[in-house]
Amino acid sequence: MTNISNLLPQKIKFLHIGIACDDIPLCKDFIKSVMDVVGESETVFDKNQDASVCLLTLQGGVELELISGPVVANILKKGMTYYHTCYGVANIEEAMSFLKRKYKATVISEIKPGKLFNGRRVVFLYTPIGIIELLED
Repeated sequence: MTNISNLLPQKIKFLHIGIACDDIPLCKDFIKSVMDVVGESETVFDKNQDASVCLLTLQGGVELELISGPVVANILKKGMTYYHTCYGVANIEEAMSFLKRKYKATVISEIKPGKLFNGRRVVFLYTPIGIIELLED
């Protein structure tokens, strides 16, 4: 299996898994009852993504982003909750260009500031491994 971070002209770092949900408080309650949650952001509405979002940090450092709203409505209708994986990059344009050129990735949401991430820029792409989010350092 090819490790994508060895192919990019810059290193990328796994940051979190995005989970689609209808009800963020219900999902948070479930996760807290079955996992060791050591950190939690407030739930915010990000108008750029048209979604409510919240970040939970699990013991060991894994992060789960809960996403609710129109942006995930279609995948929820199909009974799916896995939405995306997020990777940190130093240069979002360079990483996006590489993925488009090398893997024919399709941009599904243009580069925008992410409210949950203090305005750091994010972009969503459809790739051979599904939807990924790139978050600029």
